Amino acid sequence: MSSKTMIYSELRASKAYYFLLASCLAVVGLGAISFLHLEHEGHYVTGMNNQVVWGLPHVFAIFLIVAASGALNVASIGTVFRKSLYQPMGGLSALLAIALLIGGLAILVLDLGHADRLMIAMTHYNFKSIFAWNIILYNGFLALCILYIWTMQDRKMKAFYPYAGFFAFSWRLILTLGTGSIFGFLVARSYYNSAIMAPLFIAMSFALGLAVFIILLFFTYRLDKRELGDLVLNRLRYLLAIFVAAAMFLELARHLTALYITQRHGIEQFILLDGGIYTLLFWIGQVLIGGLIPLSLIFCRALKNNHWSLLLAASLVIVGGLVQLYVIIVGGQVYPLELFPNAEVESSFFDGSISSYTPSRWEWMLGLGGVGLALALFFVGMVVLRFLPKSLADSSVEDS
Repeated sequence: MSSKTMIYSELRASKAYYFLLASCLAVVGLGAISFLHLEHEGHYVTGMNNQVVWGLPHVFAIFLIVAASGALNVASIGTVFRKSLYQPMGGLSALLAIALLIGGLAILVLDLGHADRLMIAMTHYNFKSIFAWNIILYNGFLALCILYIWTMQDRKMKAFYPYAGFFAFSWRLILTLGTGSIFGFLVARSYYNSAIMAPLFIAMSFALGLAVFIILLFFTYRLDKRELGDLVLNRLRYLLAIFVAAAMFLELARHLTALYITQRHGIEQFILLDGGIYTLLFWIGQVLIGGLIPLSLIFCRALKNNHWSLLLAASLVIVGGLVQLYVIIVGGQVYPLELFPNAEVESSFFDGSISSYTPSRWEWMLGLGGVGLALALFFVGMVVLRFLPKSLADSSVEDS
């Protein structure tokens, strides 16, 4: 632990805080309205169909789940790798991880179609299904995060703090591995079926979780008028660059591997050249906005201590991450299944043709409702719990 004394306190509940909380709850209300409407009318009111069964809500849900794993990375660096600069932010990191995971799981549960049957899914496991394994991973992650926070806050539990941190770190890697494996194991979809999906999702979780953490850390300290020094932000800045570069490298490796395989040439041409909106989203949204521009902002020497450039870079990483997941999830489904290789397939069920998908407003409401729930839980936790260091100025933290 750091040799410097760190004082923690709750976030002050100011008028600005109540405005933010009310805004988050209003978005949660929109999500609730969407759920009730879908539950009553059925999923035909969405843009999803028999070809695209995972739509925009799943993009938001997987984004939040993946970001939850990455948000805990700050605490893990402080505990597992004994970097004292990150240790004061450990509680904040763990709380954000819990909030993001609950928000993501809420979207998945409410988009099931029969949310009342959740208990069946939780009590009757098919251990040959990666989805069943992920339910165990999600519940275990929540339990370990709570235990991790307990060891941080209770002096009687300090002896277990390193062990809780190690198990939380290991579990979050397994969790993200499982999420990526959902797609990697789907051999029927040529854009999914790849072993690189698992490490790619781990790298994405590091980048997305840290980007969300940076933005919330900055605005939380601005909201409460606390000091946040350049030392902390610059360390987070370059850490974000490493994670973004790692995600881009693995994405490049995935596409190069697919281009080497003859049977993948069709889907690669669709995504990279002839996919219309999906090609534009890949090159402009994912590669340019989510990768190259944030890296340029981070490594520009003139912007080294510019906090707003870091916030812009983190925001663009989040946008790029959402676009990347949209291209993977939706783009991988609109491309037709290859049921009969080397044969032309024609039928009245759209076999062999590119599917269409346009998200409806109900899907936007449900997805954003999960985001609002995650942020509301985070802000409530900040007021109730003493997780926020009173100062993270350069003179208050230990650099190691």
